[in-house]
Amino acid sequence: MPNATPAHYRLLHELDAHFDQLTAAIHRAATLYETRTSPTWHLEGTSDPHWLRNALLDMWHQQDQDGRETRNYIALIAADEPLMDAFNAVNTVKSTIRALLQRIKQSQPSGLSEVKRRLPQRHPGVDSVLRQGGMARLHLKQCWRQLPIADAPVARVRLAWYSSGRSIKRITVQQAEQKLLQLDSDAPHVRIQLRKLAGIPSSEPLAQVQNQAPLMRANLFYTEPLEDGHTRRALNIAMPLIVPAHEGRLPHIKAPPSEPPAHRTRAKRRDEKLESDVFLPSLRVYRYR
Repeated sequence: MPNATPAHYRLLHELDAHFDQLTAAIHRAATLYETRTSPTWHLEGTSDPHWLRNALLDMWHQQDQDGRETRNYIALIAADEPLMDAFNAVNTVKSTIRALLQRIKQSQPSGLSEVKRRLPQRHPGVDSVLRQGGMARLHLKQCWRQLPIADAPVARVRLAWYSSGRSIKRITVQQAEQKLLQLDSDAPHVRIQLRKLAGIPSSEPLAQVQNQAPLMRANLFYTEPLEDGHTRRALNIAMPLIVPAHEGRLPHIKAPPSEPPAHRTRAKRRDEKLESDVFLPSLRVYRYR
C-alpha cells in the first residue's frame, strides 16, 4: 500500500489479531450452543444444527450484493449464564473491530480495501470457499454488527416488520445541480430536472430521500422493571436476539409474518414536512412544504 505509515501497519496487524479472536469467539459460542438444548425460536424454522455458527460466520458479500445491504438472521435464543457470557464475548471483540476499522479509515483513506483483501487470507482455503460459494469479498458491517442481547429476563417479545423507514439528507440547490451534471446532462430527463432546479431560489433547502430495507423490530417486555424504572425496550434486530433463560424457557413470542409487507403499512404523518411528489426523480430529491 503506497504511503502507508508504520502506525497504519500496526493498526492492520492489530486488526488481524482481533479478527482471529472474533472467529475463535464465534466458534466457542456456537459450539456451546450446539452442545446445549437452549430454547430457540427461528423465524423461518430450521433443522440445521449449525445454523447459528453459519449465521455468526456470515461476514461476506455475495456476488452482485448491494454493499449497503446486510443479510438478516431473525431468531430468539434463551441462553443460560455460560452461553450469555460467550455471546457477550463475541460482541466485545466486534466492538473492538469496529473501532479499529474507524481508525484505519482515518489513518489511510484506502485502508479498508486493504482490510477486505488481507483478512480472508488469514484462514486457509477461505478464498477458494468464497469463490465456490458465490461470495465476493469481506462485508465489514457484517463483521462488527452486534448481537442484540437483553439486559434482563424478558416475559414476552412482540416482533413486527418495519418497512416505512427512510433516511433524509438535506442538500442545497447547488449540490443537487452538481449531482445532476454528473449524470448525462444531454439526456432530456436530466435537462428537464435542471430547468426545474433553476426555477427555484438558490437558498431553498432540499431533501434527498433513501428508502431503507425492511427491518425487524422487537419490543421486549421485561419480567421486572429495570433499575431506571423502564419495563420495556424496542430495538431493531438483524441477528438472533439473545435473552436470559428465565426459568429455562423462551418468553412468550408474538411472531411476525415470514416476509415483510409489500407496501407501506403505517399511515403518513400529518406533520409530514416533504411534498408528496418527488421534485428531482433521478436524485430522489423532494422539496419541503
